[in-house]
Amino acid sequence: MKKALITGITGQDGSYLADLLLEKGYEVHGIIRRASTFNTSRIDHLYADPHINGVRMFLHFGDLSDSVNLVKLLYELKPDEIYHLGAQSHVRVSFDIPEYTSDITGVGTIRILEAIREAGTRSRFYQASSSEMFGKAQQVPQTEKTPFWPRSPYGVAKVFSFWATVNYRESYGLCASNGILFNHESPRRGETFVTRKITRSAAAIKHGLQHELFLGNLDAKRDWGYAPEFVEGMWRILQHDEGDDFVLATGETHTVREFVETAFTHVDLDWKKYVRHDPRYERPAEVDLLIGDASKAKKILDWEPKVRFHELVRLMVDADMELLSRETPRKHLGKLS
Repeated sequence: MKKALITGITGQDGSYLADLLLEKGYEVHGIIRRASTFNTSRIDHLYADPHINGVRMFLHFGDLSDSVNLVKLLYELKPDEIYHLGAQSHVRVSFDIPEYTSDITGVGTIRILEAIREAGTRSRFYQASSSEMFGKAQQVPQTEKTPFWPRSPYGVAKVFSFWATVNYRESYGLCASNGILFNHESPRRGETFVTRKITRSAAAIKHGLQHELFLGNLDAKRDWGYAPEFVEGMWRILQHDEGDDFVLATGETHTVREFVETAFTHVDLDWKKYVRHDPRYERPAEVDLLIGDASKAKKILDWEPKVRFHELVRLMVDADMELLSRETPRKHLGKLS
């Protein structure tokens, strides 16, 4: 039985990856931060039947700022695969807390790479790199060879992590890979991210629980895919015989405005009646256009996305419509409005 360690297991990608690895027969370990409230809602379903998954999934308290704990954990577990997904992952928020973002999203990667080296494991390592590294894109579409020009503290930290992974691969012979993932969404996306904010608001307005939606730049263009397909790509990257770098993307680009229009149209609403601009949601330095070329992943990993933009938006809206039809979320949203 293969053993995998996931940082960021309680996030969107971490929870889908845990689903996938358990289905494939792995023993799955995840690092979670101690908090005063439970933050495991995305993986709670994995404990529903302990005879199936519970005995093969284990959670460990830890933090990407604590290198000693990381070393101890790797000595203890000796995982076959490490998926490093943990980070301060909100781009806009990274402008407000740049030092923390740099430490956790950037230096946190060095801490794990050093822990692998110190523990002497032969773990295959996956670094969750990001299309935000391309920032002010120097080439359209973006490939593994496109120069980076990050436009946020988050993007800068991810560039640091990318090159740290390459450096440890070349310096110490680690089987370390970067997955340069373009935007990927799902019903498990955090509610402060623009896509989920849009779909949840469309559902809430349709249910009469909300009256307006405030957004920043509607003209930003992104390459949006479906998160479960992208985590399968992560797994395929670590099944490759040697460390390498891969872009995962759909090859399509759409504006935030298109996302809004598609979401509201799906519930028979005119988005222009409800959406308002708020400059607080504008980034100090905007990333105008991201679109990826995943040809290398298709050729080497036999990976390509199937869920396309309009289907993705509709399935997210449907999930939020269903969620807000339940009593508890309606009460929660009512308190916030």
